[in-house]
Amino acid sequence: MTVHVSKHGMFAFLGDDHVIEAPISSGSYDSDAQTVDIAVDAAKLRVVDPKLAPQKRDDVANNMAGPQVLDVARFPTIRFASKQAVFAGANRSKIEGELTLHGETHPVTLQVAKIDEEHFSGSATIRQTAFGITPIRVAGGTISVEDAVNVDFEIVLAPS
Repeated sequence: MTVHVSKHGMFAFLGDDHVIEAPISSGSYDSDAQTVDIAVDAAKLRVVDPKLAPQKRDDVANNMAGPQVLDVARFPTIRFASKQAVFAGANRSKIEGELTLHGETHPVTLQVAKIDEEHFSGSATIRQTAFGITPIRVAGGTISVEDAVNVDFEIVLAPS
């Protein structure tokens, strides 16, 4: 999975957008019930911003994992568990479920762009504030992280 975090504010041009890899640590798919359960180890999220110097990437990663944002020491797992999958064709499907992030669980709908017997891909938009996370602000708020982050995913199913 890839998380895209954007910046905004009066001096947003001085800030950076971020690309974060979020490897899936475990997951399951029940084809009969058409349900999905996916877990991500929050400590294994990796900032991959190609334009940032390594030290700045490390700073972003530390801020993201720290108590101001994900607080991975207290909330080590990010989990999505679906309740209902609505498959309306290869390019129009959605999966409704609950996302647990930062110790809070809320409904989320995944838009599925492709699905077949072995894999699916798609996206979702998550609002940080819905999960008790205050987007980071610097320079008196003239540069801040957008509340909405976009998550893209491509998942290949392995036989159980």
